[in-house]
Amino acid sequence: MGNSPREWNDGSAVRLNRQDPYLRLQSVMIYVRDLEQSLGFYLDQLGFQLIFDARVQPGRRFLTVAPPDGTANLTLVAPEPGSEQYKLIGQPLPITFVTEDVIAKYREWSKRGVRFQFAPRLKRLKYEVRVRAANSPDSSAPSREHAPIWGGVFTRFKDLDGNSFSLVSFDEVTHAVEAQRRALAERLDTERRAAQEIEIAKQVQARLFPQSQPPLKTLEYAGLCMQARKVGGDYYDFLNLGKERLGFVIGDISGKGIAAALLMANLQANLRSQCAIALDQPQRLLCSVNQLFCDNTPDGSFATLFFAEYDDTASRLRYANCGHLPALLLHSDDTVERLEATATVLGIFKDWNCEIGECQLLPGDTLALYTDGITESYNAADEQFGEQRLIEALQRHRELPSQAALTSIVDEVRRFSPHEQHDDITLIIAKHRGN
Repeated sequence: MGNSPREWNDGSAVRLNRQDPYLRLQSVMIYVRDLEQSLGFYLDQLGFQLIFDARVQPGRRFLTVAPPDGTANLTLVAPEPGSEQYKLIGQPLPITFVTEDVIAKYREWSKRGVRFQFAPRLKRLKYEVRVRAANSPDSSAPSREHAPIWGGVFTRFKDLDGNSFSLVSFDEVTHAVEAQRRALAERLDTERRAAQEIEIAKQVQARLFPQSQPPLKTLEYAGLCMQARKVGGDYYDFLNLGKERLGFVIGDISGKGIAAALLMANLQANLRSQCAIALDQPQRLLCSVNQLFCDNTPDGSFATLFFAEYDDTASRLRYANCGHLPALLLHSDDTVERLEATATVLGIFKDWNCEIGECQLLPGDTLALYTDGITESYNAADEQFGEQRLIEALQRHRELPSQAALTSIVDEVRRFSPHEQHDDITLIIAKHRGN
């Protein structure tokens, strides 16, 4: 057995209300002759757990063990021979262990060599409870006597040093344990069903992202979303608008988890159902989407959105930035154009409008749309990845195809912020390759 100090393994329940200071029984002292031998008995024969093992001073050691269920601890101490504590070894102890089935535990421990003083015995007692008559403040009022029956099975066993313990079971304990088992089984079943539903939601949401990419003559592009949870609120899309035009969409829904995922699906459905009017009237499209989003979402929910319509014939980009992070247009001469907000977020104001920006893409230009999961990723020094690092990464990988550049940049972000991902990471890269 090891004798190095160990952390306390305390499985006790902690009250959350903190109305009173935390209080529990720490341990009961058991005096033994040989710590190692006694430890083997409690761990190997009784199936207890080692909770703590420490040397408080040279030659002075104590061990704490506990049964597998519950929080009562026994501290084993080997006193000096001839001391008053040494004389207490082998005495009957007022310590009782309770189990739901004394017979089963008796058979199990007997096979392991535990010494019982007698076979389990059944014991039933009647006891009286006197209560004051209902609604009577007078303590001398006639009382009613009840005679409940206490039923239980008990026996006693000894450890290696002759220390004697009681082992009992009560009808009430058995019933309570069964009730706890049922409650635990129901909770685990509920958690299992919830996990299955989340997994189904993840698969459904994965199908909401683009499953195909309409081909363009002048533009090569790719998109990716890595969710921080099973489901999330980031959204990107490629919309075939017809007449050699493609819609690029990236958005970020307020909140996280299932609620954000549902709002994301609502926003996507609104955009796809209304995108037929985007070709000639992108402002009307976005006003309609905002109206539907306001009608279908609770107060306080909103979405940032960047919508762009690319004309493959003219290499022209018309866009609306609805409170989203500025898109980055890296020109072949290393200059950077930021496509700033042209409207406020979606879902807050029913009386809403937007302006449409426009820019020209030339061979060698790179367009990047992203969410704050990239720029607001933190490293160990509490620094953000930031827009400038994103620009530098785009410049480093400008010769790569869009999909390869996208993968490389996301890998850089994850190396920069290697701890647990706290926000969805979404990125679209499009490269103008000329005619």
